[in-house]
Amino acid sequence: MTPSTPSKVSQSPLAIDVMSGLKQDPKSLPSKYFYDAKGDRLFQEIMHMPEYYLTNAEYEIMDTHQKTILDTIGRDTFDLVELGAGDGYKTKVLLRYLVEKGIDVRYCPVDISKSVLLELENSLKADLPDLAFHCLQGDYFDMLGELTYRSETPKVILFMGANIGNMPKKEAETFLARIRETMSPRDYLIVGFDLKKDPEVILRAYDDPAGKTAAFNLNLLTRLNRELGANFELDAFRHWETYDPMTGATRSYLVSKRNQTVTFEALKWSVHFAAWEAINVELSQKYSIDDIHELAGTAGLTPIRHLHDKRKYFVDTIFKKKE
Repeated sequence: MTPSTPSKVSQSPLAIDVMSGLKQDPKSLPSKYFYDAKGDRLFQEIMHMPEYYLTNAEYEIMDTHQKTILDTIGRDTFDLVELGAGDGYKTKVLLRYLVEKGIDVRYCPVDISKSVLLELENSLKADLPDLAFHCLQGDYFDMLGELTYRSETPKVILFMGANIGNMPKKEAETFLARIRETMSPRDYLIVGFDLKKDPEVILRAYDDPAGKTAAFNLNLLTRLNRELGANFELDAFRHWETYDPMTGATRSYLVSKRNQTVTFEALKWSVHFAAWEAINVELSQKYSIDDIHELAGTAGLTPIRHLHDKRKYFVDTIFKKKE
C-alpha cells in the first residue's frame, strides 16, 4: 500500500536514510531498520538457533558469573540500565540472582522498539514480580541523560548481544566515549563482544541452513515496500554473508540477481540495480581481547574484568570510567 501522505513520508528518517544509502557507491542500508514487528520476531527466532552461538554463550556468562559480576560492582543499590534490551532473555538470569540476593536493583531497559518493550514489560511482571523496573523507549543517550539527571543512584550500564559489533570501530569508539560522558566514578559499564574464532563457526551463525537470517535480512525490503511504497521483488535479491579473518569484519549483503529498477512511489524516486550489485546491510565486527583494550583506551574506559563462556567464543567485559 502506498503511504497516504507522500510529502511527510519523504521527510521521515527512514526515507532520508534509505535515499542516502542507495545513492552511495557501493549501496548500503542501515541495519537498524531490520527491526519492525516482524523483524523483531524473526530475530528472536535467530537467537535461539543452534548455529547462532552468541545467545547461548552470553547466557552462559550471565548464568555462571553472577557472583563475580556482583562482587565486582560491590554495591547493594543500583540501577541496571540495559541499552537495546530486546526480550531480556539473558538479562533475566542476572536479575533473578540479584532479586534472590536481596539487592536493591531497579531495571531500566532501553529500546527503540515499542513492541519489544511491551513484550518485555509483560514478561517481567510474570517472571520477576518482585523486581522494580522502568521501561524507556527512545534514543540510548537521551534515556541515559534522563536517568542521570533524575537520579543519583549508581548505574550499571549493559550493552549486550555483541551489538557493539554492528558499528565500525571508529563509530564504536565514539559510542563508548559518549557512554563514558554519562558515567560517574561510581558507575560500571558491561559490554558484550563476539570474539574472533574459527571462520566456519562465524559464517554458520549468519548463514544458517534454515534460512532464518536470509528471511530476516530480506524483510527489510518488505518494510520498504510497505512504508515507502517501494516495489522490491524479494525473489530478485539474495542474502550473502562474508567474514574476513584479518579484520574480524562479518558483513551481510542483499545482492540483486538481475538488472532492475526499483521505484519508491512515496518518494517519487527510483534506483537502478545492476545484475549482482550488492547492498551492504549489516556489519558484525569480531574482536580480540587486545582489540577490546585498544578500543577502551581510545574511549576513555578501563577494562577491569573479562568474563568468558567455556569455549571462549564470547566475552562480557566490565569497564570503569578512566579518570
